[in-house]
Amino acid sequence: MSLDPPTYLASLQTNIRQRPIPWDGAIRAGTLTEEHYAKIRALDKAKKPEQRKEVVEGDIDGYRLLFVGGSGKASVLETAGKHANVVQYILVLLADLLDAVPSLAKALFKGSDPYKHFLPLLHSNTTEDPIPLLTSNALTNLVSLARDESKATDQALPVMLTYLSGLAKSADAGLQDIAVQEYSSLLFGRTSREKFWNQRSETVEPLIKILQTAAGIGNGANSAASLWSGSATVRNNGFEGSLGGGVGLQLLYHVLLVIWQLTFEAEEVGDDLNDEYDIILLYTHLLRLSQKEKTTRLILSTIYNLLEKSPTSLLPTAVLARLPAHLENLTSRHMTDPDLLEDLQSLKDLLDDYTKTKTTFDEYIAEVNSGHLRWSPPHRSQAFWAENARKILDFENGEVPRKLAEIMQKPWENDKQVLAIACNDIGCLVKEVPEKRYQLEKAGLKTRVMELMQSEDENVRWESLRALGGWLKYSFE
Repeated sequence: MSLDPPTYLASLQTNIRQRPIPWDGAIRAGTLTEEHYAKIRALDKAKKPEQRKEVVEGDIDGYRLLFVGGSGKASVLETAGKHANVVQYILVLLADLLDAVPSLAKALFKGSDPYKHFLPLLHSNTTEDPIPLLTSNALTNLVSLARDESKATDQALPVMLTYLSGLAKSADAGLQDIAVQEYSSLLFGRTSREKFWNQRSETVEPLIKILQTAAGIGNGANSAASLWSGSATVRNNGFEGSLGGGVGLQLLYHVLLVIWQLTFEAEEVGDDLNDEYDIILLYTHLLRLSQKEKTTRLILSTIYNLLEKSPTSLLPTAVLARLPAHLENLTSRHMTDPDLLEDLQSLKDLLDDYTKTKTTFDEYIAEVNSGHLRWSPPHRSQAFWAENARKILDFENGEVPRKLAEIMQKPWENDKQVLAIACNDIGCLVKEVPEKRYQLEKAGLKTRVMELMQSEDENVRWESLRALGGWLKYSFE
């Protein structure tokens, strides 16, 4: 998938191409050999891409030796050493040639390790040094064109991903976009996607933060709380041009593209992606905000990849996040992209099949398992508790009380209603199945309810008092 080069990088490369280099002086200083210069000069004379392609393909092994060395001959990067102007020129030249002569990419892997003299260039003592940026661009072109899966690439990819993750964490949107576009180029196969996922604290997390900013929510543990509670805010015009958090449409699109590529491995990463980043909830919110077909298409396709590969765990979350209602709203909009329309219909079919077979009990269990409670209909329904309380306590050998205990141990600073709802549920369980109070006490729920009577939140205090009142009633009886 070809993407337009980021403006900053393209401008930097143009300046370096046009910068004059005193080649004669470089030869006298030993910065490059006569043989190196002959190769470079031949390319300088060939102005058109097809002429350059002819020159390189006519001496493919010579150009391999120029860039990576081998057979007892040093590469130009080895001889150039710390001569920054020559190194920068060579890095830009290599990136240009890889675009013009794709066969060069595979040729560079014949013989010596092509990364040996490039990877050290990713490290620099100054943030203004352009060499790491030019190196990552050249290496990304090399890896994506060669589709290489050798041991050398296996060892180089984590180093490249770590460098790019630093750009993705930058406050500079231009550097973020360079990182994200290069990520996209690297995620062409399962191996690179696995490595990307294995380094997710470096690679995925900054991208999720960009999406959270785009969605109008804060980063960190409270981000899901603001989505579940409906307190996320963003401009009414959705993603037009720039987002409420200042995320540009182009950067947003490229981030969505990378996460979509990652979901090609949804069977392996889907559950963890949702557990760690609340991806279904976040993407459902992004879907509601998206006004452009190209972002909507990527959001829908990503959600479909996840739900189709992990239906048991993720479909309940999608229903809780009100995805079916958002899909219905989307259907009413006039859209023309055939891939978008196909994914929209596939998602609707998938969710329709699921909801047809699910009961209110299933929905309640899914909500508890999601780790976040909201005032959905079952919580206030006396009929629901009369019918399902015993079943809830017996489910999976007492799994629900344990999950409620986990939920109640969190402070929920941004969403205190979760604690109020949990107290409500415990009170209903005690009322309907008083003889199993010991099961709730064993899970630590009675103690936690008593603690919440001191809560600063009025609703939490009220619900905890009601729950404890039922407990005391049956204790005295």
